[in-house]
Amino acid sequence: MDVSVIKSRLQKMIDEQEDERVLEAIYTLLQQTSLNPVLKEKLTSRAKKAEEDIVAKRILTKKEVIEKTNHLGK
Repeated sequence: MDVSVIKSRLQKMIDEQEDERVLEAIYTLLQQTSLNPVLKEKLTSRAKKAEEDIVAKRILTKKEVIEKTNHLGK
């Protein structure tokens, strides 16, 4: 995906986001990654893999996520 497309999509998502906690998390993430190039590369790599998974329809339903993570809080 082209950098300009990613920026455009992020900007649109940020503009539509009303949850202050989400916006603060994004802000913190961007602030931290600009200070740590290794973390930035790791997160970028994960994001690209996630995009590939979505395109290839390797995704879980909400129910599947709940079932896979149910035991984590116990």
